[in-house]
Amino acid sequence: MTFTTATWLILVLVAVLVGLAKTALPGLAVLAAALIASILPAKESTGTLLLLLLVGDVLAIGLYRRDADFGTLKRLVPTVLVGIAAGGVYLKLASDLATKRLIGIILLLMIGLTLADMYRKRGQVTVHRPENETSPVKRGAYGSLAGFTTMVANAGGPVTSMYFMQAGFDVARFLGTTAWFFFLVNVIKLPVSIGVGVINPDTFRLDLVLAPVVVVSGLLGFRLAKVIPKRIFDPIVIALTVLSSCWLLV
Repeated sequence: MTFTTATWLILVLVAVLVGLAKTALPGLAVLAAALIASILPAKESTGTLLLLLLVGDVLAIGLYRRDADFGTLKRLVPTVLVGIAAGGVYLKLASDLATKRLIGIILLLMIGLTLADMYRKRGQVTVHRPENETSPVKRGAYGSLAGFTTMVANAGGPVTSMYFMQAGFDVARFLGTTAWFFFLVNVIKLPVSIGVGVINPDTFRLDLVLAPVVVVSGLLGFRLAKVIPKRIFDPIVIALTVLSSCWLLV
């Protein structure tokens, strides 16, 4: 594939956003998806981004290997699989534009509910417990929606961000659990993507060029995450989620 200088600059920016999203600011992943979709054909953009996300996932689970809450992941997996299945059915029935707008609306509603919950609990000390106290109904809603959104638009990040934030995770546990969650989800999607031709020799060669950028920006993001206090981290996550949701509505 041959690209103009402007296209290369956008591709590098996408790689930077992926690295930062995986180790510091999860909401940036949706912006990366929107950018790459604006310069590459649909299949090529999806395949290229998936491999870059996997590079970021591997880096993130290495950096946060001691911080993931595997109990939470086990509880989420069944409902996520339900959401992925529902997303596959929905893709056969709806247009891309309708799908993106539906996800954007749902995410904005979830943000509103999350902010209302945070307001209700204001002044209380939020402590994460190994046995997550989130109700099965809420866990099921978040898990199935995460599976649905990642299947239809690679937009599961904002959903999991809201879930892990309202669960009271500290920054490291938040990022570590997110890293393992999307590593598992993206590995599941990989064989399907190869089978339908979304990932091909051209996208693979392009990712070989961009992968080092993901690693460097991911390492910088890791250093950044160490100095971001939770009282600042949570508002940043909310702001990026709102921005990502609004982007999907356009």
